[in-house]
Amino acid sequence: MSSQERIKVLITDDIAETRENLRKLLSFDASIEVVGAAASGQEGIALAKEFRPHVVLMDINMPDMDGITATEIIRREVPATQVVILSVQGETDYLRRAMQAGAQDFLTKPPSGDELMDAIRRAFERWQEAPPPAPPSRGKVPVPGGEPRRRGDVIAVYSPKGGVGCTTIAVNLAIALQQMGDGEQRVGLMDASIQFGDVGVMLNLQAHRSMADLVPHLAELDGDMLNTVLAPHGSGIKALLAPPHPEEAETLLTSPMPEGAASTSAIGAFLELMRSEFNVVVVDTWSWIDDVALTVLDAARLIVLVVMPNIPSIKSARLFLQVADRLNYPLDKIALVVNGVDRRMGIRVEQIEQAMMSVAAQIPLDEHMVQAAANHGVPFITRDQSEPAAQGILQLAEHIRGALAAEHEAEEEELEVGADAGRLRLGRVFG
Repeated sequence: MSSQERIKVLITDDIAETRENLRKLLSFDASIEVVGAAASGQEGIALAKEFRPHVVLMDINMPDMDGITATEIIRREVPATQVVILSVQGETDYLRRAMQAGAQDFLTKPPSGDELMDAIRRAFERWQEAPPPAPPSRGKVPVPGGEPRRRGDVIAVYSPKGGVGCTTIAVNLAIALQQMGDGEQRVGLMDASIQFGDVGVMLNLQAHRSMADLVPHLAELDGDMLNTVLAPHGSGIKALLAPPHPEEAETLLTSPMPEGAASTSAIGAFLELMRSEFNVVVVDTWSWIDDVALTVLDAARLIVLVVMPNIPSIKSARLFLQVADRLNYPLDKIALVVNGVDRRMGIRVEQIEQAMMSVAAQIPLDEHMVQAAANHGVPFITRDQSEPAAQGILQLAEHIRGALAAEHEAEEEELEVGADAGRLRLGRVFG
C-alpha cells in the first residue's frame, strides 16, 4: 500500500446531524477520506461491500438493524474492513457484544476529536496487518506455527517507601521496553495501586474505563473483554488503569471469584489475562505488602526494587529484602534501582551496594524534567533520550531485557535436557 493512500472511512448512523458532524470532524485530517455515509445498518452493509473502506464508524442503535448485527455481517462479508462502534451506552455488556461481533474499538458518544482519530488510526493499522476473515477469536493466546506463545513476563515496580518515583519509573520503563522491541514486542502496563493510581495521569489518558469495569464479569473474562477496557497510548503500550474513584477499589478486594477459577482474586485474574495478551507486563504497585502486592510480586519474573539515596528509603528497602528472603524470592529475581542519584545527597551508589546488593541501574536526579513530564502527562522517555534520567531508564530496560533473555534461554535448555532424557529412556526401552 502506498504511504500516500488516505484512510477510507464509512460513516453509518441513522441521525443525519450526527453523520454530518462526524464528516466535518474527519475533514480536518488530510489523511482521512470519508467515502460514504449510511443512514441504516442495511445501507451500511451495502456501502461497505461497494466501497471496501478501511474503517467503518458504526452507530449501535438503529431502527432497521442494530450496529452489532451489521458489524457481524460486515466482518464476515468484507473481512478486511475494521469497525469502530459508537454508542451512547458505555456499559461493559455493550462493549463485550461489540468485540464478539468483531469490532476493533468501542467509543462512547460523543467522542473527542483526538479519541476518534486515534481509534481510526488503530483500526487502520489492524487493516494493514491483513486480519483473517473470521471475527477475532475470544481471548485465545495466538499460536503462530502451531506452537503456543510464551505467556508474558511480569515486571513489578515496587518500593516499601512511598514517594520514590515508582509510577514514573514504571511508565517510562514500559515505553522503553516497547520501543526496544522493534514492533515485535507487545508491552502492557497495569496500575495495581488500586486506590490512588496515577498511571493514567502520567500518560494523559482520558480513559472512560478501568479494571473496575471487569469485576461484574469475573466469570467470563477473556481477551476480548480485556481489550474493551485497556487504554491505548501513542507510544504503543496499552494500560489497564486503576479505578477512577478510591471507593471502587473495594470491589476488587471483596468480589468473590467464580468456582473453579484459576486465580483467587480479581487482581490475579486480571494479571493472568494481561500475560496472555502481552509479551511483557509492567506493573506499578503501592507500598503496602498486602494481598494485592503479594499477588503481583509472586507472579513477577523480576521485581524492580526502587530506592532513593537517603537513610529512610534504604532502611525500608533492606527490610523488604528480608521479607523477600522469607517469601523465598531468589536474589536474582530482584533488580535494585537507585532513583534521584545526586552526588550532593551525601550517600553514594557504591555505599548503597555495600549495604544491600548490586545496583542494576541508577537514575540521576532531574526534578524539573520529571515534574514537567508528570504535569503534562508526557513521559520524559518520549522526549529526549539523551537526558541523564532517560539514559537511566534505558539502562534499566537493557538490564531487564538481558535478564529475561537469560531466563528464557535457561528454560529452553532445561526443556532440551528433559527431552534428551526422554529420548534416552525410549532408546533403552525399544533399542
